[in-house]
Amino acid sequence: MARILLLCCTLLLALPAVTAASEEVLLTSKERFSMPSYTTVGGRTIKSLQVGWESYGKLNQAKDNVILITHYFSANSHAAGKYHPDDAAPGYWDAIIGPGKAIDTTKYFVISVDSLANLNANDPNVITTGPASINPDTGKPYGLDFPVVTIKDFVNVQKAVLESLGISKLHAVIGPSMGSMQALEWAASYPDWVPRMISVIGTGDSDAWTTAALEQWAIPIRLDKNWQDGNYYDSEPPVDGLAAALMLITQQALHPLYFNQQGEKLDYHPLETGPLSSIRKSHSIVTWLTNRARSRAEKMDANHLLYLVRACQLFLAGHGDSLAQTMQSVKAKTLFLPASNDLLLMPYMAQKAYEALQKQGKDSRYEELSGSLGHFDGVVSIKQKADAIEAFLKY
Repeated sequence: MARILLLCCTLLLALPAVTAASEEVLLTSKERFSMPSYTTVGGRTIKSLQVGWESYGKLNQAKDNVILITHYFSANSHAAGKYHPDDAAPGYWDAIIGPGKAIDTTKYFVISVDSLANLNANDPNVITTGPASINPDTGKPYGLDFPVVTIKDFVNVQKAVLESLGISKLHAVIGPSMGSMQALEWAASYPDWVPRMISVIGTGDSDAWTTAALEQWAIPIRLDKNWQDGNYYDSEPPVDGLAAALMLITQQALHPLYFNQQGEKLDYHPLETGPLSSIRKSHSIVTWLTNRARSRAEKMDANHLLYLVRACQLFLAGHGDSLAQTMQSVKAKTLFLPASNDLLLMPYMAQKAYEALQKQGKDSRYEELSGSLGHFDGVVSIKQKADAIEAFLKY
């Protein structure tokens, strides 16, 4: 798989889709949405909220051809196409979004929104409000004074973006990983908006295993001496902790099959000369993983990662007493597409939501993605389910 880990994925670092040279390049641009104030699910106010969004295709006169793409943990609203024809790679789901593709932009108006506390806070193509943003009340970055935000807050902001465009109902909402959480949140919290929902490599809630696993992503940042309880914006940022967190995320998101294949390319051997001669030196596979994590960390913010971790830990679609209870409000036809080799959001998690809907007599379907990339298969291998997605959108 060429150019692996050029983009970051899901809770994760993702692999780029490849666009054939003969295809016409789908071009898009980043737009800005602003709100004077927003009240979070937890009851806190965020002033001067801003997020970015981008779209593909045209909104029809009835404004009923809208498909919302909700992005994964370390992504942003760049789901498809390019900003410039000479960009190195298109958006992460370009394989299924575009003219004549599964999510056909000659039929649908496809839109995606940058999350609050987006991980890529230092990327010039990302617009987000989060801990690195300036607090209007103090004139300084929020740091940990930024309110805790939830998956439902991401959805509420997306809803405000859509309403600003005169949209009052979706044709479908689709997302991978953390995006799947948002998609199911949409279906549970705003059922009259959502006739169709597709969850890719997803879950309906964060169970005890997942919440504990996510906490491991936060620990390296908190242990970095430069983190300073989140007050590092006027000093050296906690790059070591952030890179260590990204290394852990990447390994959990990939399957051992891929790591061992990469090891073969690197000539990995347990008894490599460097680590055998000095405790300060690393194995080739560790160096490979470290370099990729550090290269991604430059555009990211450590505090933002902590807030995204917490949003995922707090996830229960519909914010009710149980998943079985909140699924009662869902009116949408639903399709769950977990990856069979996923070790991060394992298939049983999607099965739980699917079975809850099935028991209530809801129209729900379940298919598994195959591949050797684990969680990454929900991004890189999504084209294998292109026909199923296309058919579901017509259903």
